[in-house]
Amino acid sequence: MYATYFCATFEGLKADIQVIAQSSIDEVMNRADIVEVVEQFVRLKKRGANYIANCPFHNEKSPSFSVSASKGIFKCFGCGKGGNAVTFVQEHEKITYPEAIRWLAEFYKIAIDETKPSEEQQQQQQIEESLRLFNEFAANYFTSTLMDTEEGQAIGLSYFKERGFRADMLSLFRLGYCPEDGSSFFKAATEKGYSTELMEKSGLVKNNNGRWYDTYRGRVIFPIQNMTGRVLGFGARILKTNDKAPKYINSPENELYNKSRVLYGLYQSRQVIGKVDECYLVEGYTDVISLHQGGVGNVVSSSGTSLTEDQLRIIGRTTKNLTILYDGDGAGIKAAMRGMDMALSQSFNVKLALLPDGQDPDSYIQAVGESGFNEYVKAHKRDIIGFRMEVGMKEVANDPVKKSKLVNEIAESISRINKAEDFALQDYYIKEAAELLKVDENGLVNLVNKFIRDRIDQDKRQGQYAHTEGNEIDSAAAISTEEAIDSASQQTQDESQEWQLIRVLLTHGDKASEGYANAAQLIYDRIDPEMIESQEALLFFNTYFAFISEHQQLPTLQYFTQHPNQKIQIRSAGLLQEKNEVSHNWLEVYGIGSLNGDDNYLNDIESTLGYFELKKVKIMQAEIREALHKTKDDQEAITLMQQFMGLKKTENEILQRPGTVIVQSAGR
Repeated sequence: MYATYFCATFEGLKADIQVIAQSSIDEVMNRADIVEVVEQFVRLKKRGANYIANCPFHNEKSPSFSVSASKGIFKCFGCGKGGNAVTFVQEHEKITYPEAIRWLAEFYKIAIDETKPSEEQQQQQQIEESLRLFNEFAANYFTSTLMDTEEGQAIGLSYFKERGFRADMLSLFRLGYCPEDGSSFFKAATEKGYSTELMEKSGLVKNNNGRWYDTYRGRVIFPIQNMTGRVLGFGARILKTNDKAPKYINSPENELYNKSRVLYGLYQSRQVIGKVDECYLVEGYTDVISLHQGGVGNVVSSSGTSLTEDQLRIIGRTTKNLTILYDGDGAGIKAAMRGMDMALSQSFNVKLALLPDGQDPDSYIQAVGESGFNEYVKAHKRDIIGFRMEVGMKEVANDPVKKSKLVNEIAESISRINKAEDFALQDYYIKEAAELLKVDENGLVNLVNKFIRDRIDQDKRQGQYAHTEGNEIDSAAAISTEEAIDSASQQTQDESQEWQLIRVLLTHGDKASEGYANAAQLIYDRIDPEMIESQEALLFFNTYFAFISEHQQLPTLQYFTQHPNQKIQIRSAGLLQEKNEVSHNWLEVYGIGSLNGDDNYLNDIESTLGYFELKKVKIMQAEIREALHKTKDDQEAITLMQQFMGLKKTENEILQRPGTVIVQSAGR
């Protein structure tokens, strides 16, 4: 094996490269008892061979969280989270993979061996570590200047007191101040031995014609921290009126700081967000601090940037309930709606609450307090469809161009409502929007379906059929146009069977099969990988057989449940805990069922293989039909018909194999 390099990129940053020897990782994996680990955080109850509990990752009244001691995995059938002991520690503690390995190593008293990284990795690690140490020095310097110097107290501390910030908030968010003389910080950093190259890379110091000066001179400082509290960069606010200088400036992007992949206040808020299962998103640093001070701790800020998909993914690791609290001006509304559309695409339950005119979260919570703030937000939350219609109808008036644009915007937003439980809501908004916009309901349905099909086509071109709960494909069926239903249900059916194939491979691959060394060889011989359209399922398939090729033996279940690729790890846990059933569509469309379970594993395998063989036959039949339609050569037509009849015979043979499938009807 080889040393595995893990990047602690919980916020998508290459911020904490940890190099852990594979032998140490293997020892941790072998020692980690999933039941013992989970019981450090959750009270488990024995049920049969497994253990159950209320899920620690979402609120529920009845247990849907299951732990399998024999397989070393956990799975929640409510929220979908799953994985092994490392994954659980990662998810529960909101830490990185290497940090979870270290947590388990400490728990089991295992010494961690570290291997020497490559020269390139050493250089990268050195830059990041240098920036990290320098940022920590800078944060301490700015805090000390704020609290312990006459200028800091007179200017910086006075500003924070005017904003009403208590001392505990100054400490919690590590607020600071940079002296106004222009070079005090530079001199202090130079005395500590930090290079000018490093200072310049951090953005805290700049050079003008050979003269070094402090970038944030005369400003109050807001350190920006990652999930574990390490300082990645800084935001700074000017205190004096200056038309030429921007009010806020942030660190430039570097090896440590990427503004689109960080959220201000996440370190301070993550535990509260997980506890209440909802995240408030605001625009500014002071909004986050004021809400915390007022008792509302489930809040983060996008740090002055437009909300990004990476930031949403970070929030989604803690909660899928997002409420955007932006100012009610035009720019704030547009930014909020962009964010809501992205959040819908990532299956968030996303709402928007506009505060009263002239108020922002900072001023409003200071005016009404915690209960008043929460009550207002709860009463004024609006979903994106209702909000778009409310705002858009005021702008449209009798302008047909504006109306057409609004109809398209609303249709696209409706098409993004993709959870199974939102089907009724989707239908409601179609009817509501058609009535308010005074457009034909069927026409709006078709337009929504067009947006769904466009996304399906785009995903198909990119080879990305994401297996997510309530995807856009299912939405098409809910909206009910025949073309959308046919396209969507077929894609859902295909993907379901592809995952059925992977489950069969994982659970039955090592079992006996006549004429083959094992069932895995049978599957490899009879499956054409080109029939697997889901890129994630294909990744599993190729990973399985690549292991065999490299090691000349079958991979164990633990190879997948403990795989370094977290997608493989989490998906494996789900597959191994799912009921082994052929999909309803498979039975309805082809009239084929399966006898499942270990006692009937050959039936399970044959039924699954039959699907892909039949699928290939159907594709070849379609190609022949098209060729027949185009040909004008009689002899070629006869040859094609003979080929077609041969394929029909093969189709019937697949459908009538005794002992492997149950035939109720022939074909479609």
